[in-house]
Amino acid sequence: MVALVLIVPLVFGLISFVLKNKFVNRVALLGSASLFVLVALMVWLGIDWTWLPAWLLMYFKFDSIGLFFFAVMSIVFAGVSVYSLSYFREHNLSAHHESVYILEILAFVVAMAGVILATNLALLWVFVEATTLTSALLIYFEKKKSSLEATWKYIFICSVGIALAFVGIITLSMGSESIGSLFFSDLYRHAKQINPVWLKLSFAFLFVGLGTKVGVAPIHAWLPDAHSEAPSPVSALLSGTLLNSAFLGILRVQDILVLAGQQAFTNVILLLTGFLSLLVSAVYMLRVKNYKRMLAYSSVENMGIMFIGVGLGQPGLFAAMLQTLAHSFSKTSLFLTSGNIFQRYGTKKIEDVRGLLKRDPVTGWIWIVSFLSIIGIPPFPIFISKFFIIRAFWVNGQGWLALLFFLFMVVVTFGMGNAVFRMTFGDSDTESTGSVKLALSAYLPQIVLLAALVIAGINMPNFMNEMLSKAAAFISRGPTSIVKIAGK
Repeated sequence: MVALVLIVPLVFGLISFVLKNKFVNRVALLGSASLFVLVALMVWLGIDWTWLPAWLLMYFKFDSIGLFFFAVMSIVFAGVSVYSLSYFREHNLSAHHESVYILEILAFVVAMAGVILATNLALLWVFVEATTLTSALLIYFEKKKSSLEATWKYIFICSVGIALAFVGIITLSMGSESIGSLFFSDLYRHAKQINPVWLKLSFAFLFVGLGTKVGVAPIHAWLPDAHSEAPSPVSALLSGTLLNSAFLGILRVQDILVLAGQQAFTNVILLLTGFLSLLVSAVYMLRVKNYKRMLAYSSVENMGIMFIGVGLGQPGLFAAMLQTLAHSFSKTSLFLTSGNIFQRYGTKKIEDVRGLLKRDPVTGWIWIVSFLSIIGIPPFPIFISKFFIIRAFWVNGQGWLALLFFLFMVVVTFGMGNAVFRMTFGDSDTESTGSVKLALSAYLPQIVLLAALVIAGINMPNFMNEMLSKAAAFISRGPTSIVKIAGK
């Protein structure tokens, strides 16, 4: 399975790049997306097949939380791949530019899969750096001056972050000299042997370094620019999958401290960072003028909510995992739909978009429903995850934080809702710049993702509940949930 997701997409991408044929391009992109979904399903069912040597398999494995993040990434990638067909059409991309896009996006997805499947902290670091390099090419794909500025800002900030993470790895190695291994299984097993001073110091460096890629405040400066300037399907991948993969890296490191008896230390850091992210997103949401930047600040908010859920300990872990899934699907739908809006109006300014429901009713309704999903209106799952987090505050005796959490949610909802409804209703003075009719692929991924969220919110399927529960159990019990991941 590991071979399929780490090698085959790169082969497909290289074939597409060499042949530069539109049919081959689509087969390579959609085939890779289908492969990811198929592998996630087969691993969940307990079907295993690989031809990689045993020594290499030591470095890449599916565990309970890895499977959850991989499944979310696979579904988002599938939706982005389908939408990309519309992106190719609306931008009149040549076969050459399509092949470049496909090679870059497949390399990016493989890098994220490497982060998710890595069993060694140093290897995880390598793949996190790989995600920076591959995604930077995608941010600059449209080769505009503004996208170049966003790309350099992204590379600079994330490179500083990855350097700090490397310092954290060195610090951890110094504190765990008696263990002599950076494999997560060894670090989990001997966590109590690690010098607590070095362990806390290494977590601080790794938290800041990986947190830069997560996009939480105050190390989020790259995120609004990159999300705003990248093509819409790339923005969906950045928000729906890249942030998750870095978040998973933090969770794996945090597990070491939990097993070492240092959970109180990590919880304080996670809660402070989470609330600071909510504050920043709330402030900017009231003044943002670009709807793609608005979605970027919404990502800062939602990653903050995930940090808060994990920082609350056992009562908030399931909520954090549910928030991860719901945010990925909702934000993917929003970013893809923002591409439709840009095609219709030729602008990213909120003030210049009016009467979306009249101009393109399907896009208008998807935009509204996606907004309702991301803010957590019932029956969408984010309502459930936020409810669980508020309940966790009271369970932990931190009811005053629940009031602060609720206040930030109200401000963010007001700011985002004000922009969404102004864009959707009313009459437009701007002439349409897009084609008369968008392709079905411009709508289908969002409809499917939103339908999945409605089903999960009304009556969550057993397999989804089990996958979320196992992912949450991994964080709370460390290695005890690594052994069995099949849905049986």
